[in-house]
Amino acid sequence: MNLKSLAIALGMSKTTVSRALNGYPEVNSRTREIVLAAAKKVGYRPNPLARSLAVGRSNVLGMIFPLLPEDLGDSVFLSVVNGMSEAVEASKMSLIISPVSPQNELPSYETMMRSHQVDGLVVGRTKVKDERIACLMQAGFPFVAHGRTCTDEPYAYFDYDHDTGIDLAVAFLLAHGHQRIALLSAPLDLHFAHQRKQSFLRCMARAGLQADPRHVLDQALDRRSGYQAMQQLLAATPRPTAVIVDNHLSGVGVVRALLDAGIAIGKEISVIVWGNVEDSLIGIDVTTIDQPDLRRAGAKMVEMLQALLAGAPPEKLQEIWQPVLLPGATVARCLQ
Repeated sequence: MNLKSLAIALGMSKTTVSRALNGYPEVNSRTREIVLAAAKKVGYRPNPLARSLAVGRSNVLGMIFPLLPEDLGDSVFLSVVNGMSEAVEASKMSLIISPVSPQNELPSYETMMRSHQVDGLVVGRTKVKDERIACLMQAGFPFVAHGRTCTDEPYAYFDYDHDTGIDLAVAFLLAHGHQRIALLSAPLDLHFAHQRKQSFLRCMARAGLQADPRHVLDQALDRRSGYQAMQQLLAATPRPTAVIVDNHLSGVGVVRALLDAGIAIGKEISVIVWGNVEDSLIGIDVTTIDQPDLRRAGAKMVEMLQALLAGAPPEKLQEIWQPVLLPGATVARCLQ
């Protein structure tokens, strides 16, 4: 039975029946009860496309993502996306991920908004000054940022606590007697990298230590750049006795560089990596700043975006989860 037949059977207009089924407040409760009871009795199911057109929604959420070659084998990224997919499927919605080149990212956002292909977007790899978020806010388009950015305007975001994570890592190394501690960062225009570097410098200063500028390197966001950055640290005099890597993609390259150089990890140089590298380094128990419940984090972002679409104010949709330090075999007592 379609909507027209249901309306004829009830002696009501199609508009009244449609509004009752979709929960419009102007339909009185008695009429809504009659319509819902009749729809249940005859097994009526609304046409998803027709319903989305009626309420001006596509029932599709999106993510525009400048994919790196490593992303397709990145268990962290895939876990988050898996959680998002499960959440949208449970809500009878769809998720599209649109891979783009970095130079075409902002135009892709503008095209997506104009075309009304999606009801809302998840913005990944947020930047310190993020043109994408500024564009979405100016247009009033619903979004949830996976990460934070520098703006005075309220916006919805999900993130982990960068200050706590770096504090855990530095404190753990200090407790093992390390003072020459290096930091390898992703590009500093990325907000997480900027925050983690600032946290690192504050932690070192609080301990009465000054980080050697030769031991604080950025631009490491994949295996190759992590490998090259670690080679640069190994060439420094003196070498650091410990290294914090602020992202798991370059962390794999760092560990590989140490192994290739014949360095006994944890004895000669200790290593802590932010993010899980378990799937990439089988057999190596890396000390990790872990971001728990990644699939749940992906689902949470979908829930937040749905709440935003339902009218929740963005300043009420701001989540910061706590990382944890998982000790492994790559940190030991400093002997130098």
